Amino acid sequence: MTPDRPPPEDLPEPLPDEPLGLVVDWLAAAAAARTQPHPDAMVLATADAAGHPRARVVLCKRCVPDPGFLVFCTDYGSRKARELEERGEAAGVFHWDRLGRQVRVEGRITRSPPAESDEQYAARAVPSRIAVWGSRQSRPLADREELIAAVSESAARHGIDWAAGGRLPEPAAPIPRPEFWGGYRLWPKRVELWVEGTGRLHDRALWSRALTPTDDGFRGGDWRVSRLAP
Repeated sequence: MTPDRPPPEDLPEPLPDEPLGLVVDWLAAAAAARTQPHPDAMVLATADAAGHPRARVVLCKRCVPDPGFLVFCTDYGSRKARELEERGEAAGVFHWDRLGRQVRVEGRITRSPPAESDEQYAARAVPSRIAVWGSRQSRPLADREELIAAVSESAARHGIDWAAGGRLPEPAAPIPRPEFWGGYRLWPKRVELWVEGTGRLHDRALWSRALTPTDDGFRGGDWRVSRLAP
């Protein structure tokens, strides 16, 4: 237990029928607390076709309790994207140490609809939109100068002087989203919520549900919930 903060609240009693509403509340509380630069940071774990695990941090851009999915974005040509496409499954972890809370999710993966990817791309700052065009994630580089040259060329195509630095202005014409970049939806079939407790008497609960494929993702069955020993 961190000594300079009050103990976190236990999970509600009775436990809610579904967990993602609490996840939304916890994300909002983490943002309001301003205790870490990226309260929406999520460790995303994948595995390749041979089962070799890998993990990295992404930003969770949306959490939608109904029908129940989380959204993150990436380059569709990246290694993580290839593993997501090959396996169709992933796991994620949020941990807010200063708040004494953690969320674990496991589930299936689908690509976001184009409109959702467009919305997420348009919400990015100008440098981030330019960088998507100039940097093909996970591709080998001869040196950093090659990356800067590619991004500068991308900026010039949209009428922006990358070398000027600072807060880059919006270009006269919108910067389109490249087809190789977009969102993924993580549809949880298991969600575990954890609250730090004194003397390791942590509060844990697990929700699980079945997922049925649909034309636009998955339909979730009723959640089953149980408390877990810490």
